Amino acid sequence: MSIPVAASPDASRDQPHGSGEPSRWVRHWAHLVAPGGAVLDVASGAGRHARFFASLGHPVMALDRDAAALATLADEPRITTFTADIEGAPWPLPESSTFAAIVVTNYLHRPLFPRLLDSLAPGGVLVYETFAKGNESVGKPSNPAFLLAPGELLEVVRGRLRVVAFQDGFLAQPRPAYVQRICAIFEADGPAGTARDALPPSYELAG
Repeated sequence: MSIPVAASPDASRDQPHGSGEPSRWVRHWAHLVAPGGAVLDVASGAGRHARFFASLGHPVMALDRDAAALATLADEPRITTFTADIEGAPWPLPESSTFAAIVVTNYLHRPLFPRLLDSLAPGGVLVYETFAKGNESVGKPSNPAFLLAPGELLEVVRGRLRVVAFQDGFLAQPRPAYVQRICAIFEADGPAGTARDALPPSYELAG
């Protein structure tokens, strides 16, 4: 059974990757990112999410292999661009680089999952949204390599991050698509060694 989820503008075939309006899912959880915290936009393309977080006062690193797409961000002083092949080469950022938020939409390269989790600062937010199994029945992408298995994002963060929200289901608009998305937070230990699992919830759930 597929569960309907709220529509997002991410599924348009007509716009270049990373252009257009920010994802509704990303906007919904942006308030959880520490004020002024650095944001990493992975496979950013033309940078719709990089621009969105920059407009909120965040310094942003936009990472993509498409130099032409990244060049469209040259007018935004809060955004630093980094051209790199994140699939066929080693992770291009320093091992010590951490971020208050990491955003990934409409992109899936499973070997990156450990690196993304390791790149979250304490309190850092992972906001991830992309196509899921079932999408092959309604359009592209249809290759299983680019489709999340049921509950896959939950398994990726299990034991590492605290899940604030998760959806896995079908979108009818703006065009039929199966998507999976998660918002999860890296909780550091509390004062005096308090285990993070003992801390009460402290995340404002946007209505």
